[in-house]
Amino acid sequence: MSVAARSGFAARGLIHFLMGVIALRIAFGGGGQQADRGGALEELAGRPFGVALLWIVGVALAGMALWRLSGAVFAKEGQRAGKPSKRLGAAAQCVFYAFLSFSVLAYAVGSRGSGSGSSDRNTQDVTATALGWPGGQWLVGVGGAAVVGIGVWMSVRALRKEFRKDLRTEAMSPTARRVTDFFGVVGGTARGVVFAVAGGFAVVAAARHRPGEAKGVDDTLRSFRDLPAGPWLLALVALGLAAFGVFSWCRARWQRL
Repeated sequence: MSVAARSGFAARGLIHFLMGVIALRIAFGGGGQQADRGGALEELAGRPFGVALLWIVGVALAGMALWRLSGAVFAKEGQRAGKPSKRLGAAAQCVFYAFLSFSVLAYAVGSRGSGSGSSDRNTQDVTATALGWPGGQWLVGVGGAAVVGIGVWMSVRALRKEFRKDLRTEAMSPTARRVTDFFGVVGGTARGVVFAVAGGFAVVAAARHRPGEAKGVDDTLRSFRDLPAGPWLLALVALGLAAFGVFSWCRARWQRL
């Protein structure tokens, strides 16, 4: 289970690091790829032994799902075990990582539409479907507001360095603690900002009843480029996403299991 969890953190880190690299290219004119999970998988597949790398990432993410499942069933996730809210959170993350693993493995065996689908198109399709339901406008608006809240919560937790609770800080050297703190704060804050902005676009889409106003990760990142000093702002967010990838690698080493 320890190997499964640490492999999962390493795989998650690789995906976020590649997303950050692609977003950095977009910031300075290289906008050919999507700066989302699909773009990261495409980038990985284009490397030597790309298919083998995709299989490794997919299996590692399945390991993360298995670890989260153990936290939900046996309440053995770090030191904060036993609370129903923790079990529920672990179960939700199990489902998320299981889906993520499936999409990566499907991409590895040739189902290109599964793992690399546009997050923007998927977001707009889901928004359009929801807006067509009775009360759908409220549903999308509340959902978008919830995503904004999650993004703010992520950033606040990162700034307060609450991730330390999940790390074996007593086994880390002072340098390792400083490095991990830096990447945890920068990466977690940037990831939260992306979530919050994406949620904000969903709220706007609900208010205007326009599914096209909703944005996935790629379009959300590109929206930073359209602001004053946009390329530099997007570059900062891109570096933040890459930093979250490095932080995930730190967690792969120091996570308390």
